[in-house]
Amino acid sequence: MKHTNKEPIAAADTEAAQYLTFMLGGEAFGIGIMAVKEIIEFSGITEVPMMPESIRGVINLRGAVVPVLDLAARFGRPQTVPGKRTCIVIVELESDGERQLTGVVVDAVSAVLDIPATDIEPAPSFGTRIRGDFIAGMGKVNGKFVILLNVDSVLALEGLPDLAAELLT
Repeated sequence: MKHTNKEPIAAADTEAAQYLTFMLGGEAFGIGIMAVKEIIEFSGITEVPMMPESIRGVINLRGAVVPVLDLAARFGRPQTVPGKRTCIVIVELESDGERQLTGVVVDAVSAVLDIPATDIEPAPSFGTRIRGDFIAGMGKVNGKFVILLNVDSVLALEGLPDLAAELLT
């Protein structure tokens, strides 16, 4: 069948969003790829006294002080025990018109997946072990669910945007 200019060739693609998927405590999670800047190996974290348990410390990312959040601890679980595949996902958010980089510790990065909007269900009101406002939706991938995170809520620790400034003074 010959394609004509009148036929949309990628209508379904315009509705799909890309997510970086990763494992944490045996569960699959996803973050919108537009927020992900890079993935680095788990190393070089400097602990900072008097920080919440979910803040592992800071790293030097090409001269910038970047706070590192332990996602498991943020969800009320024990801190992540680093393994061979443990890594830090660098996420960029905009807060009050300024870019804020935050590192997120995950057990292992899986893949970048296209998840069509039709395969995303609303967050359940019960039955998950993390706060409802942390979940943007539940993506269906190959018959299994991927918990799609609302990174704005997950990373919205009080004072987190000012953490790097405090450490430099």
